[in-house]
Amino acid sequence: MPGYTPRAVILELDRVRKSYDGGSTFAVDEVSLRAERGQLVVLLGESGCGKTTTLKTINRLVEPTSGRVLIDGVDTVSVDAVALRRSIGYVFQGIGLFPHMTVADNVAVTTRLLGWKADRRLRRVQELLELVRLDPGDYAAKTPAELSGGEQQRVGFARALAANPTLLLLDEPFGALDPITRDGLRDDFQAIQRELNMTAVMVTHDMTEALLLGDRVVVMRQGRVLREASPPEILSDPNDPYVANLMASPRRNADRVRAMASGGDALEGPR
Repeated sequence: MPGYTPRAVILELDRVRKSYDGGSTFAVDEVSLRAERGQLVVLLGESGCGKTTTLKTINRLVEPTSGRVLIDGVDTVSVDAVALRRSIGYVFQGIGLFPHMTVADNVAVTTRLLGWKADRRLRRVQELLELVRLDPGDYAAKTPAELSGGEQQRVGFARALAANPTLLLLDEPFGALDPITRDGLRDDFQAIQRELNMTAVMVTHDMTEALLLGDRVVVMRQGRVLREASPPEILSDPNDPYVANLMASPRRNADRVRAMASGGDALEGPR
């Protein structure tokens, strides 16, 4: 393409497979994908399709049976697993804040493990709380029990970004939130990801979320990749009956809402 300058490939999965039964079946089967610098790649599919297992092979919470995972061109098997995880941000649905720690201490966990000095940790905590729109003066000394679900997830994002990770992994990060909180936090996350030019891989089963957030969408089923493309490409050319049906769902819902808003019967929309 004239005038196009390729971005650096931050993450590459090369024919990754994972079997839990010695090779009789595969939870992840020949998955290959790339994420360039600043891209958000979304793994989309129904429960049990292999998307979370694929995500966990990236930071070696799950060790691949075969294939390679490379970050900045380095095969992750050549890196100490603990050091690898500390270099990768990880946000998940359960949030997982330490209940006995303050917000500031939760955000600073990784930087403390990395040996950062106290004044540097404090500055980083303040920067990140401001980034996720939590006033450090109001929130740093609170405990997780004093926060709403949305506030807790904001702290989870701040913690994942604390050590300036090369890569951010997100496993259904908005799934446990109410719709209004979810929409606001999703928009804020997208703004932060773009501001930081952060490379990220996110797992979701929400088609609308995948299409709104992803630069690339990877549709998985039974451990395999069925389609990988940009949101406009995947909507216009699903290239697979299952993917086509999956992509039709947000359209059906949008049509029904429009019908209801215009005084029609939402049930009369396309099926």
